This record gives sequence, C-alpha cells and structure tokens, in this order.
Amino acid sequence: MPPPMTAPPKMALPGVKHVLAVASGKGGVGKSTVAANLALALHAHGQSVGLMDADIYGPSVPIMFGLGTVDQTKTPFPIEQYGIRLMSMGFLVDPNQPVIWRGPKVAQAVSQFLGQVPWGDLDFLVIDLPPGTGDAQLTLSQSAPLTGALIVTQPQDVSLIDARKGVRMFEEVKVPVLGIIENMSYFIGDDGKRYEIFRSGGGGRKLADEIGGPFLGDLPLDPKVSECGDAGEPIVRKYPQHAVSKAYLQLAVRVIDEMHNTPQAGALPEVTL
Repeated sequence: MPPPMTAPPKMALPGVKHVLAVASGKGGVGKSTVAANLALALHAHGQSVGLMDADIYGPSVPIMFGLGTVDQTKTPFPIEQYGIRLMSMGFLVDPNQPVIWRGPKVAQAVSQFLGQVPWGDLDFLVIDLPPGTGDAQLTLSQSAPLTGALIVTQPQDVSLIDARKGVRMFEEVKVPVLGIIENMSYFIGDDGKRYEIFRSGGGGRKLADEIGGPFLGDLPLDPKVSECGDAGEPIVRKYPQHAVSKAYLQLAVRVIDEMHNTPQAGALPEVTL
C-alpha cells in the first residue's frame, strides 16, 4: 500500500500577518475588481496592504492601477501605487504579448511572485487568483501560508455552480473559506432606490448558508466601477464617498473582523465606520 501523500511545506512570509486569496471559480464575476478595491479599502482603514496578481495569462492589476511594464533595474518589485504594494506578470511583459506557458511554468512564476518578492511588513497580502481551479490556484493553496479564501460570486443561481467548485477546492487543500462576497448584486438608480437586476438573487447568501460560513456583503453594480478601473484608479481611491466605495469600506471592516477570529489576529486594531 503506498504511503499517504504529504502536503508540501508552506512558504515563509516573514512580516506578513494575513494572506487572503480572492477566488471565484469562474471568470466574469468581477473578482479582480473586488480584489483591487478591497485592498484599497483595507488600506483606507489604516492597514498595510500588498496585492499580488496571480493571473499569469490575463493580468489586470497594472491596468487598474494605472501602470504598465517596468524596467526592473530601475524599479524594484513590489511596485507601490496608491499605498498598495503590487506584483503582476503585467509588469514584466508587453500587454499585447500573450503568455504561452504550460502549467508547471505558471506554477513556478506564481511561487516566485509569492516567495521571492520582498513584500516587507504587511497586515494583509491580497492574492487575486485567476478564475478556475488550475495550477496557479493549487500552487498557492498548497504552498502559500493562506489565512483563508474569499469567494466572489454573483446573485444568480447559475453563478453558484462554479463558486461551489472554488469552495470545494479550498476544502480539499485545508484552506478555510472566510466568507462569500456577492458582486454586482443590485443597482442604485438616479432616484436613490435599490433595484435588483437579476430575478433570481441571493446567490451569495445561499452559498454562505450551504457552507456554514459568513456572508461578507453584497456590492452594487455601477458603471463608474469599470470606468475607474479602466482609467487606472479604482473607485475606492477615486470616489471614496461613492455608494460603491462605502460598500467596499464596510466589506473591509467585516474582513478585518473575521481576522480577529484567527490566531494571528491579535495585532490588528479594531476598526469601525
């Protein structure tokens, strides 16, 4: 009988208190937008934050933070923008040049981003995972000292199919799912009223109930979110008083509160809005 498989040793990230994976299980739910604005919202609450873009094939952090490729001899990594320490494949390759790599090379790049970039002292390192449950996700889940994962979904029941796969993956590799975030949940009209865009809503709450975990919040749908991301200044940074930004700031408080339930949380200050 073959011996039981043992998990690879976790990387050491001295100085980093909490490592959060933001995952979705599928594309198109706004996961990268959530990761970027959550990082900025945590920073707005006085936290020191890094954001690692683990999507090797389709990096989006450089666009959302108004950056492009950089000369490593002149600009050491991680790059700091808006108070956030950043690392992305988009800093290394031309945005029009596709990355045509097989899985092992993707896993190697992700490991290097995590373990060889001098992140320094951080309260939070937010990792924007690519969609799906492939090499990058498994590499990080098995080797990174993840505090836990945040699952991003949308209101429709159909979005839950892939979100459940993401939850199951983290359960398999023994990474706690810290909560569910429902993106593009509703729309605030010019009349100030809340409109439910999708007929079958509540997907995020349903998934949270299924896994017995917290529902961390719902985020509104608003054209300014994509407008700000495309312009290189996420909405939490550009319009901090906007309703969407306030929703992210509330989400950040809930995430910080969840950290108080973990063994490492003692050094985090209490935060209120």
